[in-house]
Amino acid sequence: MAQFHVIAGATDTPVVPEIRRIGVSDLFAALREGFDDFWAKPSHYVFLCLIYPIAGIVLMRWTSGSNALALLYPLMSGFALIGPFAALGLYEISRRRELNLDTSWQHAFDVRRSPAIPSIIAVGILLFVLFVAWLLTAENLYEGLFGPDAPVSISTFISQVFNTPEGWRLILIGNAVGFLFAVVVLCMTVIAFPLMLDRDVGAAVAIYTSIKAVAANPVTMALWGLIVAALLLVGFVTFFAGLAVVIPVLGHATWHLYRKLIVPEGIRTARAAR
Repeated sequence: MAQFHVIAGATDTPVVPEIRRIGVSDLFAALREGFDDFWAKPSHYVFLCLIYPIAGIVLMRWTSGSNALALLYPLMSGFALIGPFAALGLYEISRRRELNLDTSWQHAFDVRRSPAIPSIIAVGILLFVLFVAWLLTAENLYEGLFGPDAPVSISTFISQVFNTPEGWRLILIGNAVGFLFAVVVLCMTVIAFPLMLDRDVGAAVAIYTSIKAVAANPVTMALWGLIVAALLLVGFVTFFAGLAVVIPVLGHATWHLYRKLIVPEGIRTARAAR
């Protein structure tokens, strides 16, 4: 029964939430509301999210001085794959603010007491597996084009990438494969974690609902993916410092996007009773 709970949620029969169709204006409204959540107590959120630029700098330093230099870009872009799980605390803050509860930064860790935490962890593990698969794919692609020897320096690596036919193949194929990984994660988890935090629906129902939401709003959700990618790029080109703002805003905005995509439970119940 515990395994069934993780997969299908607390109810005996899995219940798939009802999905709304949304437009581009809803995306920008979610971003504005996410920024409002961030701005309510920005010092708390910046403090929480400093781990992202710090982790980014550590990764850059580590890959610059080891054989993993070729994985610097895959590691950076891989943030987008594990970001939905890493932003759990931000969803919780937005949820509490919505309910007029205390939003002190320590409440970001209240997710550990959620009844859906086993399901949340299960989907988190799935994201980590996809992240590792992306890194292994990127590593194999690099070695297939340049051989097993690591670049001796950053300048050599940059020269290899931008001044050789193999380098341009690496750019084109690598970004195409990375795009596919990103699309898979977007479809599976765009609202999965906020949904599990809000309702104990189970991992399978959360993933299925996310896929249905994307299928019902393909153009709008594709634009959302581009917005996320663009904002993360801003965070990276500012030497990761921008992530201290970008990550919390996107995290909060994702909660509000979830609210716009999913019909509230009470409304669905009322409709079913008619």
